[in-house]
Amino acid sequence: MATSSMSCGRLVSWISAAVLLQILGLWLFVSGFFPVKPTVPGFSGPESYRMPTCEDVLVDERRDLLPDQLAKMYMDLSQIPPAFDRMILMVIDGLPAEFVLGKGGQPPEKSLMDAMPYTQFLLSERRAIAFHAKAAPPTVTMPRLKAMISGAIGGFLDVAFNFNTQAFLDDNLLDQFYQIGWKLVMFGDDTWIKLFPSLFRRYDGVNSFYVKDTVEVDFNVSRHLEVELVANDWKLMILHYLGLDHAGHIAGRHSLLMNSKLKEMDDTIRLIHTHNALNGDDDGGRTLLVVVSDHGMTERGNHGGSSFEETDSLALFADLWSESLVYASNMHNEVFQVDVAPTLALLFGVPIPKNNVGVLLIEAFNSFTDEHKLRALELNSWQLLRLLQVHLPHLLCRDLREGASGGQVVQSNEYFDNIEEKLHHLYSKAMAAHTLWKLSERDSSGRSENSTNSYNAVASYYDFLRYGSEWLSHRATDKPIKLILSGVVLLLLSSVLLFYLLLLQFKDHGTERKFGSALKNCSCVWHLDETFVSVGTFLHIFSLGASSMVEEEQYTWHFLSSTMCLILFYMTMLSFLKEQQTVSVEMKKDGKLDLHQSQITHTSVAKYTARVILMKPLHTYFRIYSLLIVLICGRILRGWHQGGVNWAHLPDISKWLEQTSSSCMKAFEITSLLLVMMLSLFALSLLKSRTRYVLIASFGIVVLGFLVLLHIIENQPVNRSTSIAQIFYFNFGILVFGTFILSPWILPLNFQEHSDSHSSAVKTDGVLMGIQDSLYVVGVIYASSWCILQLLLQQPVNAIPMLLIFVQTMACIIYFSASGHHRQLVEVAAVYFLGMAGHFYLGNSNTLATIDVAGAFIGISSYSIIFPSVLMFIITFSSPILSYLSMLVCISTKDIVSLSLHERPDLSQLLNLMIAFPCLLPLVLNSAVLTTFTLILLVMRNHLFVWSVFSPKYLYVCAGTVSVYIGLYVVTVTVVYTCTVFFFRAKLLKFGNS
Repeated sequence: MATSSMSCGRLVSWISAAVLLQILGLWLFVSGFFPVKPTVPGFSGPESYRMPTCEDVLVDERRDLLPDQLAKMYMDLSQIPPAFDRMILMVIDGLPAEFVLGKGGQPPEKSLMDAMPYTQFLLSERRAIAFHAKAAPPTVTMPRLKAMISGAIGGFLDVAFNFNTQAFLDDNLLDQFYQIGWKLVMFGDDTWIKLFPSLFRRYDGVNSFYVKDTVEVDFNVSRHLEVELVANDWKLMILHYLGLDHAGHIAGRHSLLMNSKLKEMDDTIRLIHTHNALNGDDDGGRTLLVVVSDHGMTERGNHGGSSFEETDSLALFADLWSESLVYASNMHNEVFQVDVAPTLALLFGVPIPKNNVGVLLIEAFNSFTDEHKLRALELNSWQLLRLLQVHLPHLLCRDLREGASGGQVVQSNEYFDNIEEKLHHLYSKAMAAHTLWKLSERDSSGRSENSTNSYNAVASYYDFLRYGSEWLSHRATDKPIKLILSGVVLLLLSSVLLFYLLLLQFKDHGTERKFGSALKNCSCVWHLDETFVSVGTFLHIFSLGASSMVEEEQYTWHFLSSTMCLILFYMTMLSFLKEQQTVSVEMKKDGKLDLHQSQITHTSVAKYTARVILMKPLHTYFRIYSLLIVLICGRILRGWHQGGVNWAHLPDISKWLEQTSSSCMKAFEITSLLLVMMLSLFALSLLKSRTRYVLIASFGIVVLGFLVLLHIIENQPVNRSTSIAQIFYFNFGILVFGTFILSPWILPLNFQEHSDSHSSAVKTDGVLMGIQDSLYVVGVIYASSWCILQLLLQQPVNAIPMLLIFVQTMACIIYFSASGHHRQLVEVAAVYFLGMAGHFYLGNSNTLATIDVAGAFIGISSYSIIFPSVLMFIITFSSPILSYLSMLVCISTKDIVSLSLHERPDLSQLLNLMIAFPCLLPLVLNSAVLTTFTLILLVMRNHLFVWSVFSPKYLYVCAGTVSVYIGLYVVTVTVVYTCTVFFFRAKLLKFGNS
């Protein structure tokens, strides 16, 4: 046998170098492509009430003013009398506006209206105005709170900062209120405390990530109301309720918990609104109640993406009267979440935050005069002009008043060469309309004409504000192109290097050095299965360039996995027919020979019988049955979750199960658990060298299964369930780590000394057999323990899919262990395809909304960032990691013992032979997707769906890359450690015998 062209040490070094290049390139690209969105530093002040000029010189006029003096100066400059003295900002986390306002111009469902009778009473009596306030993705709490209080849209990576909130230093409403002497109190989500650590006079924070709690998390807020509503030492009270969002995470937006939480929120609104503090008193003054939600939720109660259900947030203002029916008026006006910030700033007489891109809600000023309405729009326009000037420095250097000369409204439908001309035209038109209204107001000759002029001025201001706001919101941030290109180059170099290493290994293992005796007859010609692996990979990569294919990627992986199995089934049946034909020919040949000689001896009968038995393809039946199991499981999994984006609303098995009783769901969970345990114990029982150690490992599996069974049955109370989960984590670590460490030392070396010329081969056989047994035990423990862990963490509806994915993986391994007609390339690719398909079979998609947050807090008794993040990663990438861990079982089932019949492989050769393909091929396949999608994201940087489709997918690709690193690292370390220990034990035994 030819020697390897590259030793194991050199191969590991080159792979490590390629991985490091990939990590560095990924870091450079992400740092350049997803920068923190630039903001204008500082806080708005008195200059906000003056029209901006080309060369504004900002002088801090607030330096020597006391808070009361500053508040009076703002009131005088704004020229808008405040209608309220205090504000209660009530945030109902995760409340879809559809629950309160309906959808498509229709009122909400009767059950939802019955759950919030007082809120519906306020809307129907026009004592409140409410809006569908569209939130920008990512729809998670922290960036959405920032948007409402600053009017600015954050960067896409705010979804990551949501788990580690830092102090908010940009201009915002809370700091503006604080500067004019307001006293602030806050009760609820502690994100507010992290954003503003020194602003609140009193606060009581609760953790927002412990989603299992739906009761105490809201009680801790409401218990303060009775005292705080009669207190007169605060001007702004923030109440952030988390229970409704948690109820959605646990059981979905249509669960039984939802109506009770809506009723609880409605009772809170009634309590606040009916309190005499809202009707005015001697101490507190009039109080405005503002009810908002940070985001909506999907059918399963998750959020983070850009679908209507997730971006549909609520903005409700009590005691601001409406001119028309709420269902008819607010569905036809596009309102954004950032519009809350300028509206509140102008209602309470503070400057609009500098980075605001929102437009005031003119309906909130229905009780104001036309003069005050137009003044508010003017102030909003001046603030937006200053922000536009940062991006368009020459915008204010033109004469913005030229359109207002003569008091004529600019009427022009001409096209403009650039954005500056368009903005100049729109603002000039608004100024001219405002001036015309002022002239008609002085004349006072006709009320109808004055009303028309006022309407035209408001419409003109809105044209300018909406156009400027949209341009600022969608403007691509300046990206450091050199940093991005450096990252792309490093990713390309890494991919080329990994692919070159794979080609070298393919040449060695595919032509000269077959992996065991099973591949001796394998030719250099690429067969149908190998061709499909290459073509299917390229098809998947090319499909990522279409947004619709990214949204519905589950169809691609279902096609690849099922087609791969069908090709293997076709090749197996073809081989089966050939074997049957060969047996038939041999039978005829023996029959003719015996009849010609006219004698039937015992020798000829024995010869005929042995030949038939040897050629009878029993192993072919195992291969056929295994592939049928894979295909049947795949078809069931395909119908379990619709997945994706466009067809997620269609009925599927999971939706049907969620409508069944909890006892039925528990029955499915318990059945799945018992079957996984039985399959795991059966797999361990197949080990030839049965020792007490294997029995102990089997007992460990039983203990893990028993703990999960207790967790399924005893999911209440929470404390008991948490303790069971913590005990499970401890036992899981002991079993997995203990098996990894002890297996190579405890399992026997199956050889004995011989004096003949073949004694060295016999010794090598014993070492290789021991390595096989050890890797088999560790691989089965890894895979089965991982599945049992998923049965603890996954949603109950995913119990059966997790069982079927485990069965699929094991059946695929059985097929290849009984087959000698496929290169290892095909085997590794098939397991990889099944792992990626399983990722979507569990209900995952390329939107952030399908990430399971609830399961990440199982067993968590106190707030933590790291452990829930790890659990969230484990839940999301459970199937791909299972496929990587299963590579150990694949390696252990290969006939590596036959190597010793021809040579005496050393440790380096053996490691190269065992783990080169299982580690290199997944790295190459993932690297191809990562590099290609990086290029696609760069090309699509100005695409309409870059933030809603391509960027979330890129986060999944990056996280998937981490899962590849972790899974293959575990496989590599396990194989290297096991082989090293067995070779060391063999040397010790040889030294002792000598």
